[in-house]
Order: sequence, then C-alpha cells, then structure tokens
Amino acid sequence: MTRVPPDAEARRAVPPVICYPNETLPQPDMALYRGALAGALPMASVMAAPRDACHFRVSAGQFFRIRSVEGPQVGDLNLWNADDLSERFYSGKTRALHGTHVSTGERLWSSFPHLRPMATIVEDTLDWYGIDAFGGSVHDVIGTRCDPYTGNLLSGSQYHHCCHSNLTRALADATGLPLRQAEAHVHDVLNVFMCTGFTRNTGQYFMKASPVRPGDALTFFAEIDLLGALSACPGGDCSSEHSSDTAACFPLEVEILAPAEGALAGWQPPARNGYDRSHGR
Repeated sequence: MTRVPPDAEARRAVPPVICYPNETLPQPDMALYRGALAGALPMASVMAAPRDACHFRVSAGQFFRIRSVEGPQVGDLNLWNADDLSERFYSGKTRALHGTHVSTGERLWSSFPHLRPMATIVEDTLDWYGIDAFGGSVHDVIGTRCDPYTGNLLSGSQYHHCCHSNLTRALADATGLPLRQAEAHVHDVLNVFMCTGFTRNTGQYFMKASPVRPGDALTFFAEIDLLGALSACPGGDCSSEHSSDTAACFPLEVEILAPAEGALAGWQPPARNGYDRSHGR
C-alpha cells in the first residue's frame, strides 16, 4: 500500500460531475410513438431458441418487441443499419449518454461517424424495478456478452452456444457472410432483461436473477432500417452462471409491428451526425 495522503478524505469528498449532460439531446416524440404503437398491427415474429439466436429486419417507422414467452430469460441484442453493417449499436456511447441501464424514452445510439438514434424504447414492462439495494437494475449497456474467448481464458473451455457465437451465426445466416467475416461485425450488446450492476467494495460487474417473467416485454421504435440479432443467453435468467448447458433456459420472441398509415405524420428518420470529420486538418 502507498502512504495515505493527509487530505485523502477531502479528495474522496469532491462531488461528481456528469460527463455528458443530456438535456440538449434531441428528444423523441413519445406521444407520437405511443399513439402509433396503440394502432400498430403485428407483421411477423421470430423466436430465439434457448441457447441460440434469431435475426430479424425492421423498417424505419416500425416497432419491434422482445418478449419473454415461457420462463425467465435474458437476451443479448445487436443492431445494425440494415444497409450498412459499419453502422451498428454503440453501447459505450449509449451508456455515456443515458447511464448504465436503459428504459422508456431512452435510445440506442449508433457508432461513429454516424452517432444517431437507431431505436427508441417506447414501452418497458420492467420499468418498475428501478435500482435495487445492491445497485442492480435491468437492461444494461455495461456487459459485453458471454463469449468463447473469455471462457477459454478462464477455464480452457470450447463452448459454442454463448451469446457471441450465437450472434455470429445469426448474422452469418442473415447476410450470407462467412462466419469469420460475420464475427467482425458482432459488437457489445444491450442485455435485455438482465439484472446487473457493480459491487461497491470491488467494483466488479455482477449479475443476479432477472425479474423478467412470461409476458414481460421491451418495445422499440425503429428510427432507421434495422437488421437485428437476439441471443437467448445460455445463462437463462443469469441467477448463477452463464455459458452453461445446465441453467434453465427459455425462448425469446421478437415481434415486428407496423403502425397504421398516417400514424407517424411529420416524422422523419434521424440524419447522421453533423460533425464535418475534418479532425482539425
């Protein structure tokens, strides 16, 4: 241990400053979105089987809903611009703008140089959970996804039904890309329904049993044309472990809904970020 300075407590007592005050972010028209959702009709649905993933496409101005259908289950979500895989969900910037967990009225932002809303959360049946006594909450943008590389590093395993591999296979199936090319586009996720936080004493990322139950859902408005992939995590509700063939796992449904004609009058997809990309040169 280094010597504790005499002003240590004073340094710890310095109040925090929010890095990215978000009051000036462009605000979604939630009344418009909710009105459009109220009259929206189901168009299609796909199922992510336990310990596997599905892929889906959503047009700008449509909705997609992720639903628990049989038992408590968390899912790992990746999103891409349907026409340009280089524009993908940026969990780190979403976290910086909104916080460690997201809910109704908050948005999933895309990667540089685009940095625009990809999807807006319109309904969240778990928004009642808030932050628990352990610092846990649901729908996190802090975990990366369970993957075979970390499993091999920690235990020497060769496990192929973790979320990273599931998403890789799903993207390859959706696009026709070879697995190794598809893998390069898989990215940090939104952990749908997962209950997570950081321990106060060690700062470690933790998970606990998700409060999700059959019928719970997270509903998004697609701001741009999207290609999505959702993995039903092999940890089930992540109450004890992930990358597991023993945890109880259940499917997750993705439902695509289309609003009635005229329900989004005046709405336009968001433009790409306006920075001129000169970088000082």
